[in-house]
Formats: sequence, structure tokens, C-alpha cells
Amino acid sequence: MNQYLKYIQGYPEHILQPVTSMLDAGTLVSWFNQRYPKPHNIKSEKALFEYTIAIKNRYLKKSAPLSKVIYDPKIHLINNALGLHSYVSRVHGNKLKSKNEIRIASVFKQAPEPLLRMLVIHELAHLKEKDHNKAFYQLCCHMEPNYHQLELDARLFMICQELK
Repeated sequence: MNQYLKYIQGYPEHILQPVTSMLDAGTLVSWFNQRYPKPHNIKSEKALFEYTIAIKNRYLKKSAPLSKVIYDPKIHLINNALGLHSYVSRVHGNKLKSKNEIRIASVFKQAPEPLLRMLVIHELAHLKEKDHNKAFYQLCCHMEPNYHQLELDARLFMICQELK
């Protein structure tokens, strides 16, 4: 199996086959760059936080607040996919304080905006649905109708990053 297919393992053959063909022909990066010609301009963590809050306020106004949204260089792309959400609880005196945090893999600072949006939506959906179940994916598709295609494209983006 091609070493780059680790990002899309588990996808059906009708998706794997064209990707494998483009990898073998050396055309995947140029195909991807035509599909997504430029990266987003959300480079700072302040801009990422504001971007995320705008999406949250549009779709999840009543969900728990976010305390932090950052690019994280330590995220392991295979083990932790593309981003992380965490719910941190701490005892402070006799009160339990909790915070919701979103961490996006730093490689996505260079990604096209639709792929960053898909990641943010994925992590925001975890505020309401902790597991990757049917309700979770329905919520993702409510916020981004093209969610599943963008998730695949984000994985293809990671393959392209390794090929560069």
C-alpha cells in the first residue's frame, strides 16, 4: 500500500483508486492546487479565535463558551486526526471550573479556507455531540452541507503536504 494512503485508509475503493492513480502519475499536488488555488489568511490565533466564534455564533449560540482556539504544532496528524477539542475541568476552591478548547493542527495555517472551516465545524460540533455518531455528522452537515467532501479534501491536503 502506498505510504501516503494512511490519511485515507478506510475510504471505499472508488475513492482510493483515483487518488492512487494520481499519486502514481505524480499529478495529485497539481490537481489539488487547481481545486484550491490559494491558502486562507487566518494566520494568528486571535484571527482563528474570531473566525471560530463567528461560526459558533451562527450555528451554536446556546452551546458552551470557548476559552481557547489555537493552532497546535504538537498534534499528531494520524493519531489525533486534524484537530482536537478538549473539555478541561479544574477544581478551584469549592467550585468546579470548566473550559472548552479547540486546537487545530498547525499544518492547516497553510490550508485553503474551506478546509479550515470544515475543521472548525468538526471541533465545534463536539461541543454538542461528544462522539462521532449519526447526530454528530448530521450537525456537521447542517453547518457545512459539503462537510464530507471537505473532510476527504483535508486528508488529500495532508498527502500533498508530505509530497512537497
